[in-house]
Amino acid sequence: MRVRYSALTNQLLFLLLLSVVFAIALASCRRGSEELPVVPPVTHPLSREYIGFGVVNVSFTHLLDESSSAGVSLGYLRRGTVVRIIERRHIINRGSEETWVFVEGNYQGQGSVSSGWLPETALLIYDSESRANTASRTMSQ
Repeated sequence: MRVRYSALTNQLLFLLLLSVVFAIALASCRRGSEELPVVPPVTHPLSREYIGFGVVNVSFTHLLDESSSAGVSLGYLRRGTVVRIIERRHIINRGSEETWVFVEGNYQGQGSVSSGWLPETALLIYDSESRANTASRTMSQ
């Protein structure tokens, strides 16, 4: 027994298939605006006021007013001084890339806090103040 399909039957099958696809697409759409604001957790690095902590690893280094060796000296920091790193900047100097960090630290060990730029090579960088303090104590022994 042979079944013959007419053009009308083909159109009805096509419309049925099209309506099923449309119903599935409609059911998968989200309704309403349920958008929530993106709020980073408190411990997220972007929500902190600082990047990390550094310990000066050279005898002394000048704290500069700009991220360049041509900057004006604001004072100096001695070996073992713990500083808080606020910003990190990559610059090109005479064709080579240098990394500078903006820090807050104890100026010349006198207790007053000062801020300025240091070359990253003058620091050992740690993610917590306690680790930086431990490294500082180890350097002074």
